[in-house]
Amino acid sequence: MTTVAPYGSWASPITADRLVERAVSLGQVVVDGADVYWNEGRPAEGGRQAIMRWTPGGDGLVEVLPEGFSARTTVHEYGGGSFTVRDGVVWFANFADQRVYRLEPGSGAPEAVTAAGARYADLAVSPDGTRVAAVRERHLDSGEVVNDLVLLPEQVVTEGHDFYAAPRWSPDGHLAWLSWDHPNMPWDGTELWVDGDLVAGGPDESISQPRWAPDGSLLWASDRTGWWNLYRNGRILVEEEAEYSGPDWVFGLSRAAVLPDGTVAAVRTTNGVGELTVVGGDVVTTRYTSFSSVQAHGPAAVVAVAASAREAPAVVRIDLGDGHVQVVRRSREETFDPGYLSEPEAVTFPTDGGLEAHALFYAPANQDFGAPAGELPPLIVMSHGGPTANARSELDLSIQYFTSRGLAVVDVDYGGSTGYGRAYRRRLDGQWGVVDLADCVNAARHLAADGLVDGRRMAIRGGSAGGFTTLCALTFSDVFAAGASYYGVADLAALATDTHKFESRYLDRLVGPWPEAAEVYRARSPIHAADRLSSPVILFQGLEDKVVPPAQAEVMVDALRAKGLPFAYVTFEGEQHGFRQAATIVRAAEAELWFYGQILGFQPDDAIEPVPMCNW
Repeated sequence: MTTVAPYGSWASPITADRLVERAVSLGQVVVDGADVYWNEGRPAEGGRQAIMRWTPGGDGLVEVLPEGFSARTTVHEYGGGSFTVRDGVVWFANFADQRVYRLEPGSGAPEAVTAAGARYADLAVSPDGTRVAAVRERHLDSGEVVNDLVLLPEQVVTEGHDFYAAPRWSPDGHLAWLSWDHPNMPWDGTELWVDGDLVAGGPDESISQPRWAPDGSLLWASDRTGWWNLYRNGRILVEEEAEYSGPDWVFGLSRAAVLPDGTVAAVRTTNGVGELTVVGGDVVTTRYTSFSSVQAHGPAAVVAVAASAREAPAVVRIDLGDGHVQVVRRSREETFDPGYLSEPEAVTFPTDGGLEAHALFYAPANQDFGAPAGELPPLIVMSHGGPTANARSELDLSIQYFTSRGLAVVDVDYGGSTGYGRAYRRRLDGQWGVVDLADCVNAARHLAADGLVDGRRMAIRGGSAGGFTTLCALTFSDVFAAGASYYGVADLAALATDTHKFESRYLDRLVGPWPEAAEVYRARSPIHAADRLSSPVILFQGLEDKVVPPAQAEVMVDALRAKGLPFAYVTFEGEQHGFRQAATIVRAAEAELWFYGQILGFQPDDAIEPVPMCNW
């Protein structure tokens, strides 16, 4: 029998400790012959990025890097593409010193390849194993940041553009790469080069994730049709209103793979849901709805990181013929009874300007509990980061942490999100802080009007760009009773003048050129309208964040303190942009839940250390 208890107070087996207990994050996958390698982020080891290896029919999983090494690069601050492998030799960027190391099979001792003082990413080894191409980033004493493409250790291949990515070797030794320049981001406009010759792209066409086929043909994704579709040697392979790529926030992403016979396996995304397809053939039927880091493995299979609404991400091998799945490594070994899991429902709702926007809605779910008659659940609106990112239809325990306690969650794909074509992404051009805010507000109102949530008890949360939308919602609307900002932007002008190179001109498109549009920046910045804040907020901040520095949060804290509005400010030593340490993740989750309980009027079942509150 179920226990009747108010929403928010339900006891749940998905505790904050279990968010990180025996859990890892799974990243870049690399195939070397039959061997499969991947990055594995470990919160329990302070966020260390291990490299793991699996050989079919071998002796299980093998950890490649010795203790004290972590394969993580900070190029563009977000990193990615931190390692590669050829014939068992591993090259990787080490987090502590950002130098590239070479590790021979069985040697146990990595050998430094580059000198200290530069950062490297997107490592790629030539077919003969003699040359390693990489994106290099140098931070000069003058403060200038210079990016170029090099052959390790320091032979320059090409320079002069603001950014480079995706060096990829052809079977006969040709080198392809991408470049782009400010104010573009890689999803706005890039150029594809081969051996110094321009092949495709430009300032208004996003070329993404090039790769070579065994026959020497070159494949890439382009959004010239309005959707990221696939091309081979400039001829379109598939043309439809679906996305075959995504925003390249980090290096080393791969949503398509070419098999030895030239067959292309690719991830096709529509309405936020992904499926694995054989281009020109059929959909590969699997239980997964989210795929990343797809790589060919043998004559008729791929390996990838895959997930579904009930399964957390895992490294898997998928047979393209019958869809048979072999799970190689799960991001977490423990599983939860489906009775405690909320499955997402795709929602399309009306928004400003006579348009529609999209979201994934999660209703409260706990097989042990029900709510008193007539009570509606509180709602948490999730505003994703980027802002050019998207909600993902995969098991996310940080969402289930709330839904299993009786809170509803809606993960909003506001205008500007990826997965719905270039025109949908471009809705945010010049409108950041307007369109995203309107869509989050309208998602909440839509659910309340449909009687699914309590319109008087709605909160909004988000990190980074999502934190900005959160602060905007609490400042420029009266819909939300509370909010949680994770390393969120409070002052757009400060972000435009004090952030890293990769995003230093991002706001030119999202807001307007700086300083010409200074008044727009000011008008949309929550910090300059703090007198309009009417709802309590909790702010979380890593003290080593270079993307959104702590000064952003501290300015907001000063304004909240002066206004007398209840708030909490929780900081974490050793954390950067995005929390990686287990203790941080646990404390932040519990603190957020406790805060909602205080403001939205419920008592969590969990024993949580109270958060110091100001003006309370």
